[in-house]
Amino acid sequence: MPGPSALWLVRHGESIGNVADAQAHAQGAGRLKLDVRDPDVPLSDTGRSQAQALGRWLAELPAPERPTAVVSSPFTRALTTAQLAAGPLGLRVRADERLRERDFGAFDGMTGAGIREEYPQEADRRDLLGKFYYRPPGGESWADVALRIRSLLATEALRHDCDRLMVVAHQAVIMVFRYVLEELTEQELMEVDREQRVANTSITRYETQDGELRLVQFNAVDHLAGQDEDITEEPHAAEQS
Repeated sequence: MPGPSALWLVRHGESIGNVADAQAHAQGAGRLKLDVRDPDVPLSDTGRSQAQALGRWLAELPAPERPTAVVSSPFTRALTTAQLAAGPLGLRVRADERLRERDFGAFDGMTGAGIREEYPQEADRRDLLGKFYYRPPGGESWADVALRIRSLLATEALRHDCDRLMVVAHQAVIMVFRYVLEELTEQELMEVDREQRVANTSITRYETQDGELRLVQFNAVDHLAGQDEDITEEPHAAEQS
């Protein structure tokens, strides 16, 4: 079957949305203090530094091990990360809307506490259905994201046959890639999600073995630690990522 020889999944660098989310949770606030729409949320200074560190690390890899193509979510925080990381490799970044952040609908910019206060019935429904299948009013469930990822993998397998493909996206998107590629159950995916938060600019890497992409690395941040960069992640089950 056609397809990339390796797939690198990279979460975007720390964004001002991540910073606002941490502040909102620390203060017990119901909403994040942001004045831009979610697609336009930029990287923080730390996030830009993380993305640049990733680019330097990638450029130092032996040529046969480096990514040869880059596809990114069109959201600013992901696209900027991709461009900064791909720059030292001389690679053009192509945006694909199927990699965009999960749509939170009416819950955009809200914390869990805010949702429980303003939408108590929806909070109860979310508890009943579970994180994977629950769809916020006007938004998407993780299952909806899985449909996007299945579509992307089908078309990109042909476009990037034998490439070492780097994909830059968002926390939930990377987790759903694992669900699709590894054929996880809902329960297995949620267990992984409970155990680890996907760090900013972390690498989740698959290599083709026996004709299939196999997970060889998850949520790796050695490239940041080795350059004394801050390692940032949500310490809680964030509503937005």
